[in-house]
Amino acid sequence: MMNTAIIVGRIVKDLELHETENGYKVAELTLAVPRSFKNMDGQYDTDFLPCKLWSIVAENTAEYCKKGDLVAIKGRLQSTTYEENEIKHNGIELIAEKVSFLSTKKSEADE
Repeated sequence: MMNTAIIVGRIVKDLELHETENGYKVAELTLAVPRSFKNMDGQYDTDFLPCKLWSIVAENTAEYCKKGDLVAIKGRLQSTTYEENEIKHNGIELIAEKVSFLSTKKSEADE
């Protein structure tokens, strides 16, 4: 069996690096990934995909990437479950194994 995914998208907001109680570095990010087809209104929808980064991957990405940067993330999908107001919620997140920095978003000063 295999659980591998490669996602290319833009970082929605700057990453914040945190340290767990056990001393592990972790960062979370959301990738904006446009769909490759138009909806019924003729527009491209965008999916916002949660990703979790650990250790050196988290440190390097937090140091070198910022909001708007285009990255490719290779990793595995992991299901999540949490309860809020006695309602059970399920979700999926991408656990990053490798992050490739593809390009930075041009700032207004560069234009």
